[in-house]
Amino acid sequence: MDTAAIIVAAGRGSRAGGAVAKQWRDLDGRMVLARSCAALAAAGLHRQVLVIHPDDAARAQALVGPEMMIVEGGETRSTSVRNALEALATAPPRRVLIHDGARPLVSAALVARVRAALDHALAAAPALPVTDALWRGADGRVQGSAARDGLFRAQTPQGFDFAAILAAYRAHDGARAADDVEIARAAGLDVAIVEGDDDNLKLTWPTDFDRAARLLRARGNAAPDGGPMDIRTGNGFDVHRFGPGTGCWLCGVLVPHDRALQGHSDADVGLHALSDAIYGALAEGDIGRHFPPSDPQWKGAESHIFLRHAADLARAQGFTLGNVDVTLICERPKIGPHADAMRARVAGIARLDPARVSVKATTSERLGFTGREEGIAALATATLWRA
Repeated sequence: MDTAAIIVAAGRGSRAGGAVAKQWRDLDGRMVLARSCAALAAAGLHRQVLVIHPDDAARAQALVGPEMMIVEGGETRSTSVRNALEALATAPPRRVLIHDGARPLVSAALVARVRAALDHALAAAPALPVTDALWRGADGRVQGSAARDGLFRAQTPQGFDFAAILAAYRAHDGARAADDVEIARAAGLDVAIVEGDDDNLKLTWPTDFDRAARLLRARGNAAPDGGPMDIRTGNGFDVHRFGPGTGCWLCGVLVPHDRALQGHSDADVGLHALSDAIYGALAEGDIGRHFPPSDPQWKGAESHIFLRHAADLARAQGFTLGNVDVTLICERPKIGPHADAMRARVAGIARLDPARVSVKATTSERLGFTGREEGIAALATATLWRA
């Protein structure tokens, strides 16, 4: 892939306060790090390496997507970035953008400026010129002033030719460095400055969370690039035939019947259709792509595994499940008496409010294979949104 992103999130962020590190805290209803990953994905950076502290491995699993790699960080930021670069080196991209996980408001426009600058430079980074007066101080008193001419406030993502920055890190002596630009310049790389963004703040102090929340609310239904909300709709369809047995798994509920549905897994036609609807909304293929039937480990698998994976994948990409709707098509068994239990089960698996889950049934008026009671079909629709 042409460009990959490294998201550095292995620090502890003690200055921000709170019981957990700042990147794992809630920011206006969504985890800071989830916002950062989603913002980069919205800017076209889908191949991501997330660098975390070993203690955060369980938390990170909720963010894992099909093109995300998790790497453990080190004692310093530079060690953490080096670990991520080495992980990418097994299948190197042409370019890499390195971003602070605590900058959740990065815009697609800023990312595009950095990427465009790399067409003409081996390194490029966003920054804003310093406009305030600068003082030197001690013991709470002003001790002097400093010229601000030619000074910039550095931001991320900082972009590089992959081979060049990997070589720079390998040559680095391991001393602490303020950022990736410092290491690049130590290796002799020229770094182009591109226009930064005042809203691209790094969450450092407790008050930064309040400011970030205000900026998010001011955007309203805006996406990270300032455009409209990203709303996705996906459809799923599945069929399973009847065979010997004494019950059917339908939308996570075992419904008594004189036959069972046949399939490689537990043949839950409702959950299969719904999983495919979510994958479809994400443009992530279908169940077979993520859980190949050729893999024996999925033989007889319970279908809640598929739906949970699809729902978690949507959240990892920054989406919220708006609502889901499943229609089961069969003559028998009768679905009505079990519909509420199915709604509750789907809601539990996908971690949705039951009010956002619909399960209903219809017949095909004795026509076709469902009318002849040879099997059951299911249709499903899922709506996702991402601010």
